[in-house]
Amino acid sequence: MSTKCIPELFGKLVFNDTIMKARLPHTTYKALRKTIEDGKPLDISIADPVANAMKDWAVENGCTHFTHWFQPMTGITAEKHDSFISPEANGKVVMEFSGKELVRGEPDASSFPSGGLRATFEARGYTAWDPTSCAFIKGNTLCIPTIFCSYTGEALDKKTPLLRSTEALNKQAMRILKLFGNEDVTSTKTTVGPEQEYFLVDRDMYNQREDMVLTGRTLFGAMPPRGQEMEDHYFGAIKPRVADFMNDLNEELWKLGILAKTEHNEVAPSQHEMAPIFTDTNTATDHNQLTMEIMKKVAEKHNLYCLLHEKPFDGVNGSGKHNNWSMSTNTGVNLLEPGDSPMENAQFLLFLAAVIKAVDEYQDLLRISVATPGNDHRLGANEAPPAVVSMFLGDELTEILESIESGKPYNPKNKESMEVGVTVLPHFPKDSTDRNRTSPFAFTGNKFEFRMLGSSLSVSGPNVVLNTAVAEELEEFADVLEKASDFKKSLHKLIKTVIKEHKRIIFNGDGYNDAWLEEAKKRGLLNLPTTMDALPYFVADKNIKLFTKHKVLTETEIHSRYEILVENYSKTLNIEALTMMDMTSKQILPAVSAYADSISLSAMHKKAVNSALKCTMESSLLEKLSDLTDKTYEELSALGNAVEKASSKKTNKATSDAYCKEVLPAMTSLRESVDKLETLTSKKYWPFPTYSDLLFYPD
Repeated sequence: MSTKCIPELFGKLVFNDTIMKARLPHTTYKALRKTIEDGKPLDISIADPVANAMKDWAVENGCTHFTHWFQPMTGITAEKHDSFISPEANGKVVMEFSGKELVRGEPDASSFPSGGLRATFEARGYTAWDPTSCAFIKGNTLCIPTIFCSYTGEALDKKTPLLRSTEALNKQAMRILKLFGNEDVTSTKTTVGPEQEYFLVDRDMYNQREDMVLTGRTLFGAMPPRGQEMEDHYFGAIKPRVADFMNDLNEELWKLGILAKTEHNEVAPSQHEMAPIFTDTNTATDHNQLTMEIMKKVAEKHNLYCLLHEKPFDGVNGSGKHNNWSMSTNTGVNLLEPGDSPMENAQFLLFLAAVIKAVDEYQDLLRISVATPGNDHRLGANEAPPAVVSMFLGDELTEILESIESGKPYNPKNKESMEVGVTVLPHFPKDSTDRNRTSPFAFTGNKFEFRMLGSSLSVSGPNVVLNTAVAEELEEFADVLEKASDFKKSLHKLIKTVIKEHKRIIFNGDGYNDAWLEEAKKRGLLNLPTTMDALPYFVADKNIKLFTKHKVLTETEIHSRYEILVENYSKTLNIEALTMMDMTSKQILPAVSAYADSISLSAMHKKAVNSALKCTMESSLLEKLSDLTDKTYEELSALGNAVEKASSKKTNKATSDAYCKEVLPAMTSLRESVDKLETLTSKKYWPFPTYSDLLFYPD
């Protein structure tokens, strides 16, 4: 691919603003832009001309079908394809696409997760066009981003709450900005740049492992003699096979207007990362879902498999997704960027205070937003933050906040007092402090990096929580400041109070240190190590009040999502446990038994040749194999009993709790024994590729 072609290639398969402006009637284009930019209701009269222009463009690019592309609660995307053909009386067909087909679709909703919102026999669901996200071409299909809701109007997807939360935050942020005299600002938005980590393994080896095929991760695997301890993979030279994959991936992403920017090797062997340039949160969410899908498709072309599980290999780094979140105005001002004037300083500090308060008061929701069975294996080690939510601000900004709280001068760079809005905030350089890889929520100069997300997770959920929680705090601030007789004094008092009451959430140290867990407990911070520890907080009164107050989720929608998450936990562990049992009984124990037989025959042969031979190695190895196979068989039986007991529980919550407390420990015990057997068994007999094979595959 020629570098000269990249600008022409970028966005080639996207019905973007340039194409809309060229193909739509001027009045239609202006009306559509008003909907996109100002959030105005869609003028239904423009649907037909937009649909016709979309169809003509799509057909010219080889499309025969269209689909309403949506994001159900499965965590991946969904699509039902319809062709453009329409019959004529003469037995021929024409290619047509109406405004009605563009604006609304009707997929079967009965088989998607609903958390009890819908009975199985109630199949009707609707998709509705999201004009703020560009349509695009995938293969021979025009994909139209849509929301997805039930017949009775409840949201069944991840996009609808995200759009609602964006509106809620915009509403409250505009109130604050007006107080600071920003009359030119008409709207705000949140922006996100989701860094994506992933593993690449040889597809032929992947296909030989039942655990990877069925669960996305290895359920067994002894650590090889070499792991990541040499620290030579991170930012190391990229293997030719992987480089070819990355080149093809970039091309496919750029065609879809995805701002793929950075690529490099990650810490673990065979682990890599792709990072895009930030964009608005709705678009970034769509793009990240597409990125994960395209990664898998491109990997297949190179006979590779892309693993997006949070912990596909034990003993080396897991994969995360760093959610770089900020707020900006339609005039291009980043609201988390300190300014140079007193009022800019004060505005920054107020928005910062809102984030601090939001993270402290809704730390439970932030933990829930990243809670999955896979992420439970990852949090707390190997560059993943701990399960305790805290904020990293760095020494300089922390000292500034301390000076505001205490009323003492800010000492390091000048002697000015920190009365907000009266004196100038000392210049705060973008990189005035080091990064903290152990912090779940770290300020990095003009944005926050939420590092707790697992690699397979949709970024929608965490950003719904962030947007809604910050909207709540900004509303509280606006209610106070709009009534203030002395704006500057009230502002200073408000920020000072927030710092004093919520500084417990700020921690700039090592999150992996055991002492931090003790300190966090003293501060009253939540430590929710597992998904099942976290999920009950989802339906806490304060959290229901938050979402319903800002019209992001109804109480019914909250409870349905809670039920989906709880049920998903037990389903995931059930699949993993059954897979472990299947592999152990049908592959591992027979293989070890065959190897033991070969050792026994070898010893018998030696004895036959020379009866005086002791056969010490064979005897010792046979004894170890015998003890371990007996133990493995017992643990296999114990796991089966635990699964049966958990599955017999009467409620989803009781079932998932049993999987967490009883099935998961049984799985861990079985794995430990099997992994020891692997180290004792000849590679010739071991039934599937090992970690050495998978992590250090040839170029």
